[in-house]
Amino acid sequence: QEKYVESGGDLVPPGGSLRLSCAGSGFSFSDEIMTWHRQSPDKAREWVATLFPGGATFYTDSVTGRFTVSRDDAKNTMYLQMKSLKPEDTAVYYCQKHGSTTWGQGTQVTVAN
Repeated sequence: QEKYVESGGDLVPPGGSLRLSCAGSGFSFSDEIMTWHRQSPDKAREWVATLFPGGATFYTDSVTGRFTVSRDDAKNTMYLQMKSLKPEDTAVYYCQKHGSTTWGQGTQVTVAN
């Protein structure tokens, strides 16, 4: 069955950068639209970014210009490069293929001094 393993989360100061990774398995990774989501303790899970197999990308307004999503299909891995991080980016970050109901364990990103 499909599985997602997110990694790379850390504590970073405001203005810092971080790169998250998402390893997917159990499906044909290169054929799938992949997505990033995040959830803060007091908010519902929200969509962050989408990456199509052909390379097209879409971002939620709050991260546009600061986050970049990419993929390495040879490694069945997707990345989320985050820069100019803000305290409001603090959340657990998750990935999945579009339309999936399966979630990984997520990776914690904390933006604070």
